[in-house]
Amino acid sequence: MPGWRWRWGRRGRPPKPRILRPEGVVWGLVYRPFTPDGSEYRSGEPVVLLPDEVEALRLVYLEDHTLEDAAKMMGISRGTLWRILKSGRRKLVEAITGGKPIVVESPGEH
Repeated sequence: MPGWRWRWGRRGRPPKPRILRPEGVVWGLVYRPFTPDGSEYRSGEPVVLLPDEVEALRLVYLEDHTLEDAAKMMGISRGTLWRILKSGRRKLVEAITGGKPIVVESPGEH
């Protein structure tokens, strides 16, 4: 599969490749950090969202797909999708409540 793939670096079973939107549709965009006060990002520890977290959040919360449908679209199990969503939600809440900038990692960076 060309484009972005999850890189396995932990013990246990390697994760299944996630299917994200085709390159050029979403990932051709240049992402800038979102900062709580709208100012330029300068320093501090940002919250980094991974591409599969953004895709899962988009499919479930923006496009209103069920967990089953979104998991099928990404080529992963419903349980894996749930864990990805949980991680993405936690990171967003951490950024909002802690006043931290949010950075979306590009597919080639991980």
